[in-house]
Amino acid sequence: MKRKELIRHLEANGCPLKLEGGSHSIYWNPKTGRREPVARHAEVPDLLARKICRALEIPEP
Repeated sequence: MKRKELIRHLEANGCPLKLEGGSHSIYWNPKTGRREPVARHAEVPDLLARKICRALEIPEP
């Protein structure tokens, strides 16, 4: 999955960008308070994308 697609999915489900790190961006779910890093690679493996969505408690892409 492309990183841009994953970010679009996260933001569409109410998970805004919390902060930018050195090699990761931190997205968080304000409803649950959970945070999850998203690596800055052009491609994010599908298993990792599903793990991020499960951790943030939003639907999987």
